[in-house]
Amino acid sequence: MPFFVHCLSVVLALLRIAASRLQPRDLNAPLLDHYDYIVVGCGISGLVVANRLSENSTITVLCIEAGLADNYEPIIQDPVFVGADIGGVYDWDLITVPQLQLDGGTRTMPQGKVLGGGSILNAMCWNRGGQDDYNAWESLGNPGWGWDGLLPYFQKSETYTPVPSQEIAQEYSINYNPAVHGFSGPVQVSYPNYLYPQSTNFFAGLNYLGVPTEFDQAEGRTAGAAFVPTDLDPINQTRSDARRTYYDPYSSRPNFHVITGQHVTTLLVANSSLNAQAVEPVLGGNSDGNGPAIGPDGGLGFGVGTDTPPAGGQTAKRFARRDASTSNLVIAGVEFAPDAATPRRTVYATREVIVAAGALHSVQLLQLSGIGPAALLESLGLPVVLDLPGVGSNLQDHCLVGTFYPYNNISYPSPSELTTNATYNAEAEAQYNEFKTGPWTAGSPNALAFVPLAFSTNNAGTILANATGQGAADYLVSGLDSTIVDGFQAQKNHLVDIIGTETNAAYEIINNNAGSLTVSVMHPLSRGTCSINSADPFEPPIIDPRWLSNPVDRQILIEALLFNREILATPSMSELLPAQLVPPVTADEDALNQIINNGIRTEFHPSGTCAMLPLEQGGVVDSHLRVWGTQNLRVVDAGIFPIIPAAHLQSVVYAVAEKAADIIKADNLVMAPSNASSSTCNMTTTSFRCSALTNTTMNLTLLRDSSPILSGVVIQPTMVNYAFLNTTISSRSLTPAALSSSSRISSDISSTVVTSDILISRPSTGGSSLVSSSSISDDQSFATIPTTTDDLSTAVTTGRPSRISSTLLPTSTIESSPTSLEVSEHRATASVEAPSNAPSVQTSGSISTEVSGTAASVGASTPEATTSAPNVPIGAESSVASPSVSNSLPEEVEREEAIVESFIQWFLKYFHLV
Repeated sequence: MPFFVHCLSVVLALLRIAASRLQPRDLNAPLLDHYDYIVVGCGISGLVVANRLSENSTITVLCIEAGLADNYEPIIQDPVFVGADIGGVYDWDLITVPQLQLDGGTRTMPQGKVLGGGSILNAMCWNRGGQDDYNAWESLGNPGWGWDGLLPYFQKSETYTPVPSQEIAQEYSINYNPAVHGFSGPVQVSYPNYLYPQSTNFFAGLNYLGVPTEFDQAEGRTAGAAFVPTDLDPINQTRSDARRTYYDPYSSRPNFHVITGQHVTTLLVANSSLNAQAVEPVLGGNSDGNGPAIGPDGGLGFGVGTDTPPAGGQTAKRFARRDASTSNLVIAGVEFAPDAATPRRTVYATREVIVAAGALHSVQLLQLSGIGPAALLESLGLPVVLDLPGVGSNLQDHCLVGTFYPYNNISYPSPSELTTNATYNAEAEAQYNEFKTGPWTAGSPNALAFVPLAFSTNNAGTILANATGQGAADYLVSGLDSTIVDGFQAQKNHLVDIIGTETNAAYEIINNNAGSLTVSVMHPLSRGTCSINSADPFEPPIIDPRWLSNPVDRQILIEALLFNREILATPSMSELLPAQLVPPVTADEDALNQIINNGIRTEFHPSGTCAMLPLEQGGVVDSHLRVWGTQNLRVVDAGIFPIIPAAHLQSVVYAVAEKAADIIKADNLVMAPSNASSSTCNMTTTSFRCSALTNTTMNLTLLRDSSPILSGVVIQPTMVNYAFLNTTISSRSLTPAALSSSSRISSDISSTVVTSDILISRPSTGGSSLVSSSSISDDQSFATIPTTTDDLSTAVTTGRPSRISSTLLPTSTIESSPTSLEVSEHRATASVEAPSNAPSVQTSGSISTEVSGTAASVGASTPEATTSAPNVPIGAESSVASPSVSNSLPEEVEREEAIVESFIQWFLKYFHLV
């Protein structure tokens, strides 16, 4: 009875603790020491990936965001305020370097610094681009990234709601093909409850000139007028952004942690001197990483904008290069701080680090971590951890030029009245607040046109000939690595083919229903750069988009401005009584060039800086988005686009991130059940991937990128009632280079996932075998931990916990061998864990550690040595200097205390209280 009372009191106390801690997890709650995955940047791509990975409750995920969480302000949520928060508290306030090929001025480069990233600031447009854009990605060496490979992920991310009536659909040409839409995804995609009639005039004018109206832009055709939907909740008519769709509804997941206001300063590269350099705060200089931009600089650019100012430099020191083609770096975790003056903290990843900081800041983080062009890093005194020339090259953007043709027909309602007529605006506000309709729902431009050259100019042949005749390096930055030039040549070949067709757009026209027909290059040939100019992580990156540095892009913009004149002269557009002020109707080519030079702005779509391309073509990531030369580092954001698609990019980023999450899961998940007795397994950098597992010995052939690297590995699972997968691995045919130092084996048996982290130890002095007989042998179950001082020291100091873990199978007894082994500096702790609904269990075997030294070993399974235990998880810890097996039962009190202690440890761990 006392024992029962004691247990009950413990349970009640723990439940009180859980009650205080198991509420929906607070944003910025205390961190764990390590996570399975760390995601850097909680914008669109970061939140999508973190959300999807955390769907598995056994996986821990941390997402780190430099910005804050918004407070559900109307300026963010209400569509009427689209663009008004640019230059505000949720913007990085970045600027470009002076654009000498234009007017010599700098430009703002708005980027979201907020939980939800750009989805908080953007214009809410939701379209996908053309099928040929993504098929070009695949042709550039990325299997599975064509249109057919991405379409399921476009669908997965959205819940599409058509317009509410057939009459509206017919009047505004808003058709849809249900086969290409998603109807159960997180992001609400719909249309405003108020549509400006000028949109129909615009479409009629385009049709008059031979430009068709697309049936449904989501089918992947970008050649014509399109009334695009927005990321808008159809019920409450508010912005449906990444924070409100991929985080808020899932914030109660105890394994999904998000912290805001924390700037990741470097990646912790295993065995790199770089890690020791950046742990102290830096005083002076920039405090928060923001740029110097002030104000909105023309908002979203649908009118005529203005200019703004630049930034500075640093010094030199030389380090040896590491080649990405032969390197195999491991990223142990990240370092972060809220500002430059605060001491920095570290957190570790046991599986992967995923950089999702956007096309500009992902580059900055990689380069600060010693991953990038060697010459740049050496000039700034940074160790060259990995010489990867493509990091920061291939910057692409949809540059736009604002126009101004105010409509003077006052019988048409105009968005401009919301700012010029206070009474009208107050009435519209009341209509929105009470009924969720009216002009306040229609802040984003929906009526767009994606115009092929063949539909808009007689000079298409000349422009294409100019593009074809260019040498690859003619208009690139001088001195680029030859691989980057080769990569651009491959891109250019595709781009010339794409813009030469009648089924793909060369440029976009954005109609704002107030008299602006903004034009933007959709398939630019110009390439810019992004780089750090200091080893200080709080200095903003140097951004040089080099818009129109390739003259073909300028020729396309001139044709677009000339085509605007033709549109305005059509009968339907003439009804609006447009006044052609910018550019004036009399402007010749020189005047148009001047307007272009002064008016060029970003369309907020920087991309391509960490391109998914082969290494020999200047690539930064492979088709699994893993950084070349690394084992466990990926980039997932617009930076991976090899070619920018003809679209507003948020829908594309959502789809890419959804696909990336599935890739990451597949690369880290492993065996599926089967009755086969042998299997072929694919080996990624962190996992075996097998298609079969049985209760008998299984021969495995390991593959890397579909090429066999070794065979004859024997895995022999033994299951005794409630036994976990008790595995013996023979070391025949293994070589030191065959496996990474940490490999994962998983299986799904009887609908219960079994996951085992297997630490494969290499002798620190080298040797011909991957594992020695003292590490894994026929009579030792499961796996090994490091057996030398150097090995254990490495495991600890790199922050990659050495552990062995498994989930138990649904039967009734436990055979010996620990399910988890945590190694600290002087101690190894082993434990067996069972689900709370497990029947009574038995344990057998031994656990031993060497406390004063650094060696620890798992004892062999001994069926004769068993102890009974009630229905609670069992844990064991020992500080015995040498392996031993005890065949005697412990004293009653000791056993009861051990059970209570085991239960407490299990409870705390299960509810993430430790």
